[in-house]
Amino acid sequence: MERSKNAFWIKALFALASVFSVAWALEHYSPKTVAAQTSHDPVIYLNQGWSQEVRNSYYHISQGSTVMPYDIFLNLEVAGSEELFRSDANSDRYGLILEAANPQTNPDGLPVGLSKTVTAEGPWKGVAVGLTCAACHEAELHYQGKRVRIEGGVGNTFDIEGYLYALDDAVQATLTDSSKFDRLAARLGASSSNAKSELRQRFQKSADRIHSYRTRTLVTPSPWGPARMDAIGLIVNRMTSIEPEIPENWSTPLAPTKPPFLWNAPQGSWTQWRGTIQDPIQRNSTETLGVYLSMNLTAKTPEQGLFDSNARLDNLEEIEDWLAHLAPPKWPEEVFGKIDRTKAAEGKKLFEAHCAQCHNSYPYTWTEANKYGKRFLEVGLVPQKYVGTDPGQFEDLRPYALTAQLSPNLPPPLKDKDLVPTGYLYVALQELVVDTALKKLNLTEGEAVKIHGYREFPLARPSEVPHYKAAPRDGVWATPPFMHNGSVPSLYEMLIPAKERTKKFYLGREFDPVKVGLDTSGKSGTFLIDTTLRGNSNAGHSFENAPLGNGVIGPLLTEEQRWALIEYLKSIPDEEGRVTPFGGPPNAKTGHAKWAQQPEPPTN
Repeated sequence: MERSKNAFWIKALFALASVFSVAWALEHYSPKTVAAQTSHDPVIYLNQGWSQEVRNSYYHISQGSTVMPYDIFLNLEVAGSEELFRSDANSDRYGLILEAANPQTNPDGLPVGLSKTVTAEGPWKGVAVGLTCAACHEAELHYQGKRVRIEGGVGNTFDIEGYLYALDDAVQATLTDSSKFDRLAARLGASSSNAKSELRQRFQKSADRIHSYRTRTLVTPSPWGPARMDAIGLIVNRMTSIEPEIPENWSTPLAPTKPPFLWNAPQGSWTQWRGTIQDPIQRNSTETLGVYLSMNLTAKTPEQGLFDSNARLDNLEEIEDWLAHLAPPKWPEEVFGKIDRTKAAEGKKLFEAHCAQCHNSYPYTWTEANKYGKRFLEVGLVPQKYVGTDPGQFEDLRPYALTAQLSPNLPPPLKDKDLVPTGYLYVALQELVVDTALKKLNLTEGEAVKIHGYREFPLARPSEVPHYKAAPRDGVWATPPFMHNGSVPSLYEMLIPAKERTKKFYLGREFDPVKVGLDTSGKSGTFLIDTTLRGNSNAGHSFENAPLGNGVIGPLLTEEQRWALIEYLKSIPDEEGRVTPFGGPPNAKTGHAKWAQQPEPPTN
């Protein structure tokens, strides 16, 4: 697909105004930060439009992430014992969702979110274990011994930071403890001195990569805990500092977020918490750039491999097709209790009065059809200063970055510049890596249109006013903790004055179907969320008696009104398995969400 030169500037200008940061913990994580579940409890699958075959494929399809050699991972021990790191007990310890072996998609019984990546040729040839989309965008809600699977949901139990810290601990222990290394060698059949030497060299290479990721990419003043990570901030640092080996470009990571839910994302006009991306292949590939995608940002020229990567764009396109057929989850009354339909009807009226001006409601309002005949679900872009939620995403990236050896191969106007805005550099590198991978696919014009999600180029320009996306609320009941940074434990607390919200709470695994959120008692999870820390604020989105704006989005609600709204949010969607068609159902409207059009910033 031919893209206008303005496409770069469209993204780059916004990337400068709305920046991300990476947040990872300095301190060592204890496995006790999350409580163990019973892996043999029955799993309840809701009707979200997916077959079991699609589920199994989504859980383990490779996106090109290559953390370490697959055979070493399967036989690696945890740091403090002879227990295998990949064991169900250890995977559960860090909140990964356990899965039985499946000969087609998961022959070794890995947990949801881990993949086997086979690379047949090139600089990254080999078989590796990697992270998948489902590691963070898949959920289970635990309640009274039952496990309710939420496809494409918020990974509410997975402590990715603690898991990767523990992986580094395991690798380093194996390198320094001869007994551990000998047991690893024995499991892999490396009995001779030559075989052991070759194994150690292979192991050392991946160990250095994992340790660098931990000590440079994952460093933050305060840990994230389960269900939270600064995913795109991680990408920015990795793209502009770690992989090109320009340490001066690293920014202190201070803005954790929770993974967003994925239903209705392909149909939406904007995605990500700040509503900055439309092109699905760019959106999905950037996620992989943050989680051990192998790439080359140090070669002198593209002919020598610069901007090459192990990206699996064909797999990412297939994932996007699955997500386009993913329905929001319907509240399972047989598990969490009956919905009071009278209260829900009252709650619907309140939602229409106080919420619908930002959050689109089914059958939704849609954009005009573009030149490909596609309409997209209008997503509101609410100014951060209006909604008043944590502003860290817009403040924490260093303003400028060195280009170093990259300079001669950057596109205009960055080419041959020594110092450029960090957002500009990130966008340029991200596009160059993705475009290099796209060229390998040799797509026809029609195939290129499809892989870009039928979006028109040049892409629409998002406002440079810092803002957050206000997506439809169908299925939101299944996505605790709430707010973009997971700083609010329940829907109930989303409906009270912000100053009355819990400032510190334990992030539990057990679901609370009354307040609709997570257990905060410390009985089912012991990680403490402290909303007084930078990046963790639970301010804003407040219902109180004050003028609208500056964090106030609605009037003070009575207790009866709060419970009515909760009942309504539990009731949507009102049909199970209802997949949103592109362009909407026959009764869908065309128009603009209240905040779809943002004022332009003043020009100098």
